[in-house]
Amino acid sequence: SDRAQSEDSSGEQGSEREALNRQTVERLFEALVAGDVALFHSQFLEDSVIEFPQSRERIVGGENRRALYRAFPGRPHVRRIVTSGLLAIAEASVDYGDGVDWRGVFIYELRDGKIARATIYWAKPFEAAETRKAWVERMDE
Repeated sequence: SDRAQSEDSSGEQGSEREALNRQTVERLFEALVAGDVALFHSQFLEDSVIEFPQSRERIVGGENRRALYRAFPGRPHVRRIVTSGLLAIAEASVDYGDGVDWRGVFIYELRDGKIARATIYWAKPFEAAETRKAWVERMDE
């Protein structure tokens, strides 16, 4: 497609850039599962920003990110990763060992194959509203 053949400012073909961005996000989650803090941080640009809109938190820069993420309390199970252009979106469930079934949507904006910005939304699964139950199928993972 025309979009896949578009070039970014570094001259990489769009499909190559998307593959690199996907690899970056895959490595990030591999690092989280393995507890590999160094590999985790190497996926980010030094001036990266991580935002948690629901709790109104913003982590700016590598120094703050490294201080906050010295260890990982949770282990993710990635459901899927979708990339397009300079964006990668991941859906995952995360086990924090607290018995809560956490679900996250991770929106990554990448630059030069590294994460420049991450916006992360968290939720717990809930029962469908009675008013919708007649028209929906239950999703079981």
